[in-house]
Amino acid sequence: MAPMSLFSVSFDAPTPRKAATKLTEYEWTGALPFIIVHIIPFGAFWTGTKWQDWAVCIALYWLRMFGVTGFYHRYFAHRTFKTSRLVQFLMAFWAETSSQRGAIWWAAEHRTHHKFSDLDGDPHDSRRGFFYSHMGWIFDYNGETDYRKVRDLAKYPELVLLNKLWFLPPTVLGVVIFLTMGWSGLFIAFGLSTVLLWHGTFTINSLSHMFGNQRFDAKDASRNNFWLALVTMGEGWHNNHHYYMTSTRQGFYWWEVDVTYYMLTLMSWLGLVWELREPPARVYADAKLGFGKSSTLTGASHLEEPNAEPAE
Repeated sequence: MAPMSLFSVSFDAPTPRKAATKLTEYEWTGALPFIIVHIIPFGAFWTGTKWQDWAVCIALYWLRMFGVTGFYHRYFAHRTFKTSRLVQFLMAFWAETSSQRGAIWWAAEHRTHHKFSDLDGDPHDSRRGFFYSHMGWIFDYNGETDYRKVRDLAKYPELVLLNKLWFLPPTVLGVVIFLTMGWSGLFIAFGLSTVLLWHGTFTINSLSHMFGNQRFDAKDASRNNFWLALVTMGEGWHNNHHYYMTSTRQGFYWWEVDVTYYMLTLMSWLGLVWELREPPARVYADAKLGFGKSSTLTGASHLEEPNAEPAE
């Protein structure tokens, strides 16, 4: 057997993982860093804060949210547009400063979510309640990456390396913030923005399957929610997305605010990304008919394969 390296992947099925059914069975040891980051912002009561801490906190929330929504989600998980190999790597690094594990892991888990949305096998099945779908699932023994589901990404050794060393980007960002802004910057600009970013992102797994309206019959509990769309730069149009997941645009109508799509459009004007995908006319026709009952696109069993063409 060839020796494994940081660039190696295995396309074998991961070892069946233990499934937590009660609080005492969660992987609480692995949750320790998560808990510590939630405590870090309280250090500001000791140091005090500067206006710069709050300004950078707000900026890092939105800039890293774009890394999650535009690239973790719309690029790596669904491949709804194309980009160069360099931009692919740089945006994977930036997205990983969110400390939501590696880009390849994130994509594999999300593709599984769409395949089994609100069914057995969904990593963050909303039927198990708010706590589990919001953050409990993260500690339910799911740290391994199932490379079988992301073969299109696993062929890039630099992404594999980043996926395995996913803790480095947030560490680098935290060190830079500390060196340039001191302790108060670490507590607020980095720590608080990270906590807010986590929970903003997690609302799509939890609240977007609980509150809002359903334009389409996506065969799951996904919902459109204006307020969550504001918090997550457009991800709140979740029912739209679950009905037609290969569209870069998730706010299907002009009044559905989708800041991630606007920023990706700007990047396309600069030549950094291209071939952004729109929902086809038949999707809009289904919306007019009500709940998309005329289309064969509905349901988790109709998951479309991501655009697997290599980055250029």
